[in-house]
Amino acid sequence: MTAGRTRLASLVLLLCIACSLDEAEEVRVGRENAQQVNAQLPIVRDPVVADYVQRLGVEIASRTTRADLDWRFFVVDRSDVNAFALPGGFIYVNRGLIERADRLDELGGALGHEIGHVVRRHSVQQMQKGARANAVIGVGCSITGWCDNGVAQTAIQVGGAALFARYSRDDEAEADSEAVVNVLRAGMDPEGIPSLFRTLLDERQRSPMAIESFFASHPMEEERLRATQQQIDAIDPALRRNLVRDNARYREFRARLRSLP
Repeated sequence: MTAGRTRLASLVLLLCIACSLDEAEEVRVGRENAQQVNAQLPIVRDPVVADYVQRLGVEIASRTTRADLDWRFFVVDRSDVNAFALPGGFIYVNRGLIERADRLDELGGALGHEIGHVVRRHSVQQMQKGARANAVIGVGCSITGWCDNGVAQTAIQVGGAALFARYSRDDEAEADSEAVVNVLRAGMDPEGIPSLFRTLLDERQRSPMAIESFFASHPMEEERLRATQQQIDAIDPALRRNLVRDNARYREFRARLRSLP
């Protein structure tokens, strides 16, 4: 196959990705990425810790509109604050975030937020944006032939990846809204969501470097906190009367995590 035909075939593939990505493809992409992440990041293998987060995550995710996904939850053994979601239902939360979540509803809210990204298919949308961008660049390459050199190809890859390296503020707001609904359905108080926001915003004032990675991938201002609190305040008080904020099992889980080296 000539270089021109190879380039044309690549463009067709990129445009197909940009048009649609069904659930089976989404799960396949997520699984492949999860295998790479699990090979590169230090995952907590302690069975008690891993099982607790898996059960808690599934308890929340199983009440969403994408309950049919094979949801997988992992704890990353890193002290910095972060959490992220891969397509298809693969969720990661750093040990540092759990250590700052004093209550069950705070960790539940963080997981509910990442679950919200998957429910809204934000990662898929970002992938599609990246594919469209690369396809547009590729058309220019086909015309000019400039992209045949290695430096240009590297630049295209970096530029395309930057398009879906982080979520937009609109994505974050949507995931916040999903988180409120998700934890409420699971019987947890959504008040843990703004509560954890306040903790992180306060820490950003004191020592921003400790949570830099979280805010880099999760754009956050006071407006997000206010919007989430307004959504919670609009819930019928009768529905919030018996919601769970914390329990002994969560405290035991955190003690177990703290005991690990």
